Amino acid sequence: MLTRIAFRLLGAGALVGALLTLGQPSPARAAVPDTVPLKITNNSGRGEPVYVYNLGTQLSSGRQGWADADGGFHAWPPGGNPPTPAPDASIAGPAAGQSTTIRMPRFSGRIYFSYGRKLDFRLTTGGLVQPAVQNPSDPNRSILFNWSEYTLNDSGLWLNSTQVDMFSAPYAVGVQRADGATVSTGHLKPGGYTGFFDALRGQPGGWANLIQTGSDGTVLRALSPLYGVETGALPAGVMDDYVNRVWQKYATTTLTVTPFADRPGTKYYGRVSGGVMNFTDAAGAVVTSFQKPDASSVFGCHRLLDAPNDAVRGPISRTLCAGFNRSTLLANPDQPDTTTAGFYQDAVTNHYARKIHAQMADGKAYAFAFDDVGHQESLVHDGSPRQAYLTLDPLS
Repeated sequence: MLTRIAFRLLGAGALVGALLTLGQPSPARAAVPDTVPLKITNNSGRGEPVYVYNLGTQLSSGRQGWADADGGFHAWPPGGNPPTPAPDASIAGPAAGQSTTIRMPRFSGRIYFSYGRKLDFRLTTGGLVQPAVQNPSDPNRSILFNWSEYTLNDSGLWLNSTQVDMFSAPYAVGVQRADGATVSTGHLKPGGYTGFFDALRGQPGGWANLIQTGSDGTVLRALSPLYGVETGALPAGVMDDYVNRVWQKYATTTLTVTPFADRPGTKYYGRVSGGVMNFTDAAGAVVTSFQKPDASSVFGCHRLLDAPNDAVRGPISRTLCAGFNRSTLLANPDQPDTTTAGFYQDAVTNHYARKIHAQMADGKAYAFAFDDVGHQESLVHDGSPRQAYLTLDPLS
C-alpha cells in the first residue's frame, strides 16, 4: 500500500514536504534498472535558464546526496553550524521548447527546477537544509522554483507532482510503462495557473495572504495553509468552527472508519467522550485516541493528528486528516468518503486544496499530505518503467 508521511529534514527545523513510503513489493516483474531516464521538457514559454537538481537518499546506503545528469551518486560533505553552502548540484535544464534527459537513480528524493537563478542549498551537521520559503530570510524566497517527488526501488518508480508545501511553477509528471503506454498527471486546465491565484485572492478569511510575490509584484507561489497558520498569514482558528461541530456530532453519533480499501472488514469506531475521540475495534477495545485537533494539525496531518507508519493509528489518522481537509466528516459518518462531489462543500474547509483540485485537468493533486486517501493524488507508477517525464508548463 502506498502512503505519504509528513517528514522533517534533519537540521531544517521546519516541515518541508512529504515523501513516499512503500509497503510490500509488487509481484515479480522484469528487474528494475539502477537508473531510469527522466525526460524534462520545457513548455513554460519562459526565456530564462532552467536549473535542475536531483536530490535525495540513496536507498542502498541510506546516505543523503545528489545525482548528476547520468544518475551518478554524490554524498553530501559534512555540514556546519551555522549551515554551510552545499556543493553546486545543478544540472543545466532545457531551454524553452526543448527537452533534456537525465537519469534517476534508486533514490527517495526530489527533482527541483528553478527559473533564472540557481537555488541556494545549505548543509548542517545533520544533513541538507532544503528551501523553506515560509521563512522571510530564506535565500530562495525570491526565486521561482518547484519540485517533484519520487521513489525508485525494486518495486518500480513512483513519481508525483506536489502542492503539499506550496503551489508554484506548474508542471506535470508521466511514466512510460513496460508495455509502451504512457500515463501522465499534474497538468492544469487552460488558464488554471492564474485561475488558482485569482480564486485564492477572492476567498475571504485571510486566504489571499498565502500568496507570495517578488519585488516587482510578480506572483511566485502560494504557501500551503499549514505554513499560513505557522506564519500568521491565516488565523490560527481558521478550522475551529468545523472541528467543534465534528466533535459535537460524534459525542452522540459513531464515526466508522474503514481505512483499508482491500480489507473492508477492518473497521474502527470513533466516539467523543470527555473531549477526546476514542476509537475502538470490533471487540470494543480502545485502540487509539485523538485530542481535538487545531488547524495546524489538520493542514499538516501531524501533531494532534500524527500518523505513524503503523497498522492502526496511522491509517485512522490519515482518514481523519482527509475528512477534515475535505470537510466530509459531518456529511458522512462512514469514512473515508471517496465521493468527490461531496468534497470541500462546507464553508469551513481547506480552500487552498479545494481551489487546486478545481484547476487540475484530471482533478488530481497532492494538496495536503494525505490527499491520496480515496486516490485523489497526482501520482504515476510502474513496476518496470521504461522512461519518466517531467513537463514544465506555462504560468498562465
